[in-house]
Amino acid sequence: QVQLVESGGGLVQAGGSLRLSCAISRTLFSFTAMGWYRQAPGKQRELVATVANGGSTNYADSVKGRFTISRNYLRNTVILQMSSLKTEDTGVYYCNAKERDLIDYWGQGTQVTVSS
Repeated sequence: QVQLVESGGGLVQAGGSLRLSCAISRTLFSFTAMGWYRQAPGKQRELVATVANGGSTNYADSVKGRFTISRNYLRNTVILQMSSLKTEDTGVYYCNAKERDLIDYWGQGTQVTVSS
């Protein structure tokens, strides 16, 4: 069973920064891609950023230039560095790992609240 554990969420003022971390219980080489998704109250879960094992990244238009996704193979972690945060970035952020593009693993989520 693969476990994903997010950390780093919290309350921050608009314009501030947060760093989310996702610790995965299996080597990152097991997965074809890792990423972060978020869900705001009353809205569907949406993609924030992904990184493929080959290194290519994909970002939601709303976070381009402000968020950066990276991964650490030695520590089996996926990082989301968020800066210039906006109130609309508020939501629960979920870590995702995709195995052979067939199986999705999810963390329990971490709350990010951006105040005005």
